[in-house]
Amino acid sequence: MGIVLDHTIVPVRDREEAVEFYTRIFGIDDLGAVGPFLAVKVNDSLNFDFQASEEFQSIHYAFAMEADEFECAFARIRESGIAYGDSPYAVENMQGPGMTMGAKGNGKAVYFKDPSGHVLEIKTY
Repeated sequence: MGIVLDHTIVPVRDREEAVEFYTRIFGIDDLGAVGPFLAVKVNDSLNFDFQASEEFQSIHYAFAMEADEFECAFARIRESGIAYGDSPYAVENMQGPGMTMGAKGNGKAVYFKDPSGHVLEIKTY
């Protein structure tokens, strides 16, 4: 097994709101309380542990997925009325998907913000 990111603490203004948002948009599992955190299972090797915090800087999280998962997530973003964009510099221009560089080269991508202001990206190669 290579090195993989196992879990990360994500600072958010409201943990319950974050769990609801991520499970609805990404279709991922709510793990409930994990120690002092509320957690979601992003995939078989990564959990997000949400920690309530009033002060933090926005963090960019990019999620690569298969084309059908991308289309479903993008549809949920549009159905939810979430502003989105075609690049990290135009997160709310309501255009896209765009083509941007990622770990596997160029891929189709959409950018948007979660309720705490983190800039999220969904990408398919």
